[in-house]
Amino acid sequence: MLTKNITVELTNSELKPYKLSLLQKVYVGIKLIIDFVLALIGVMVCLVPSFIIAIAIKLDSKGPVFFKHKRIGKNGKEFTFLKFRSMSINAKPEVSARDYVDVDSYVTKIGSFLRKTSLDELPQLLLVLTGKMSLVGYRPSLKSEPELNDEREKLTVTQIRPGITGWAQVNGRDILAADQKKKAHYDYYYLTHLSLYLDIKILLLTVLKVLKRSDIKDGKIDNNIDNHQST
Repeated sequence: MLTKNITVELTNSELKPYKLSLLQKVYVGIKLIIDFVLALIGVMVCLVPSFIIAIAIKLDSKGPVFFKHKRIGKNGKEFTFLKFRSMSINAKPEVSARDYVDVDSYVTKIGSFLRKTSLDELPQLLLVLTGKMSLVGYRPSLKSEPELNDEREKLTVTQIRPGITGWAQVNGRDILAADQKKKAHYDYYYLTHLSLYLDIKILLLTVLKVLKRSDIKDGKIDNNIDNHQST
């Protein structure tokens, strides 16, 4: 059930490197095929809307249509991350939007709409097609997020591919980003419970979150956040 609450508050003694089971390894292989097929369908469906978005971005502000940046993915390796550009060219690419105190002065008009509707993430379907990302996983991180990266490495989260959405995204998204260690623990929960059922659940919850525009917050986030539980 989508409404069943599961707490992911784990003690340090419960956190340890995890080895995928045989069934999970088989599913990872099947998931690669599922991702490719669904991403291909997604690219074809979103082709016209993406073209319109590209024109809107060019008309709205100076700069490229796409925002490209190095992110950390599977096995800790860097890859070129892709999004529709939602901030002005004056924004620093190595600085996350949540680290800006005056983020509104950098987000473009069309960019604000794209971020609120998550349409800026559409180009990542191309990364799913090339096998760099999955539809569901953990969000690829920046080099400038050492706490998150260290925790993920310790818990072997990066043995699987990063995703467009994930367990952390449907349990806090931008709000959860204020607590990097807790975010990594949600990623660890996903790793240890990796299954078709969980992926379907996350995709359904993602649609609901996007429609409700839940947990979207740009700029500085207070570290004193509420404890999030799954929904």
